[in-house]
Amino acid sequence: MNLEQIHILNFKNIPEKTLHFTKKINCFVGKNGQGKTNLLDAIYYLAFGKSYFNPVALQNIKHNEDFFVVEGTFNKSDKREQIVCSLKKGQKKVLKRNGKIYDKFADHVGLIPLVMISPSDQDLISEGSETRRKFIDLVISQQNSQYLQQLIQYQKVLMQRNALLKYFALNRVFETDTLTIYNEQLHNLGTEIHNKRSEFIEEFNPIFQKYHQQITGNSESVEIKYESQLHEKPLLDLFTDFLQKDRVLQYTSVGIHKDDLLFEINGHSIKKYGSQGQQKSLLIALKLAQFDFIKKQSGVLPILLFDDIFDKLDADRVQQIIEMVNNATFGQLFITDTHEDRTELIVKSTNLDYEIFKIST
Repeated sequence: MNLEQIHILNFKNIPEKTLHFTKKINCFVGKNGQGKTNLLDAIYYLAFGKSYFNPVALQNIKHNEDFFVVEGTFNKSDKREQIVCSLKKGQKKVLKRNGKIYDKFADHVGLIPLVMISPSDQDLISEGSETRRKFIDLVISQQNSQYLQQLIQYQKVLMQRNALLKYFALNRVFETDTLTIYNEQLHNLGTEIHNKRSEFIEEFNPIFQKYHQQITGNSESVEIKYESQLHEKPLLDLFTDFLQKDRVLQYTSVGIHKDDLLFEINGHSIKKYGSQGQQKSLLIALKLAQFDFIKKQSGVLPILLFDDIFDKLDADRVQQIIEMVNNATFGQLFITDTHEDRTELIVKSTNLDYEIFKIST
């Protein structure tokens, strides 16, 4: 799996750019603010139809322009895939595969296996549970379209249940028939999602632990724990228990939309007790495990995007990652760095094909 070329028009701070890539290592080097990370984000856009960094699509259009276009040519199992994503102000975003427009963006997820490793991954530790749910959902969805459809349907029914609870409070009425229908739908969908998340964590933990050991070379034990109200009771029972609370709050306070992941090191929360170095190593291990998991599920080497990674790692950890590159653990790599000399020294040591692109606005 590799990206052969990309054409970008009016995306973020990039007015227009066309680049052709090698099958192995591609480096974007230049000063801060020149658009290196935006190039990685454009590649990410082709895989997911959205930005890794900014969820507001309109803000990805270059200032004073009315539209953006990102177009990429991929080679997947010796088959050419042409992906185009575009957005014009006042219109819906359009995603095309080989000239055909997708009816649903969800149908595209998984076609282009890809993993981004970025300094913003720190949010997985520091931010709220929604960020960690998005991570687990993204990894599972890339190879399980049914799971993605169940998530989308769960969110729709959840919004309907919340609207009904607001209606009850506003009109000072209460009737159980419609609420029961929503409860049963959420129970069925939520139970399926909960089971798949549980299975995923069970399969993912050993992969994650293997990469953490490889990167750190030490005996610290790490684990991801899946926290869910559904561990204790079926969702229908939880709806009964929390009905009065939900009526007061006017929204649904129980369900898989409240799930969380707890990252532990030596049995303690890494958020509370982990050093910056420990947190950094855990996050990189997490993302490399994501890469490995997707590779096993899809049978394809995902594209790997390293944003500013060498700036955040000591020499030993960089060397560990380079050894993984040499051992053909990874497929096509895209790397950003502010130091051209450092980048060239690192990628030369792999003895693999590489290309260095000097980026400036």
